[in-house]
Amino acid sequence: MNQNDYKSIDPKELQGNVFEQIDKKWFLVTAKKHKTDQKVNTMTASWGFMGIMWGKPLVNCVIRPVRHTYEFMEEADYFTISFFGEKYRKALNILGTKSGRDTDKIAEAGLTVLDVGKIFDSGEISGKAVSFEEAEITMTCKKIYYHDIDPKNFVDPQIDGNYPNKDYHRVYFGEIINCALKNHQ
Repeated sequence: MNQNDYKSIDPKELQGNVFEQIDKKWFLVTAKKHKTDQKVNTMTASWGFMGIMWGKPLVNCVIRPVRHTYEFMEEADYFTISFFGEKYRKALNILGTKSGRDTDKIAEAGLTVLDVGKIFDSGEISGKAVSFEEAEITMTCKKIYYHDIDPKNFVDPQIDGNYPNKDYHRVYFGEIINCALKNHQ
């Protein structure tokens, strides 16, 4: 893989329905422990947002503290959001149902880790953010804010039904610093 395999665009140029992408097609949230052991973990998600906040193009994703990916997101300064074609549905299912604590789920899913810093950046994020060669869209995000969901703030008490174990999500906001589309040759 090299720079010619990808086209960087302004995130505002993305085509398609973001609701369809997030809810129906799913995506991967991927983080790397670049400060300690260099390990990578990813998880399939279907909850999140994209938009403009604080004058920046942002993504937010939510991760429960019980998930293995949580500790990776806590250490990471950067993370990626990656979207895939339908032929990778089985891989996304593996990555959403198995834990990286117990197995090398990335290998089992058949995906190839890609250091996005070597492709899209002059070096600032090299070794700090990864995605996958098979991804159609990769958004490299700089973590800029997080907060924990607090059930006392639920105006609609039915929301708490999503948390039978009271393991409320942490919400991460990431500034999209690169949005890359895979070129189709």
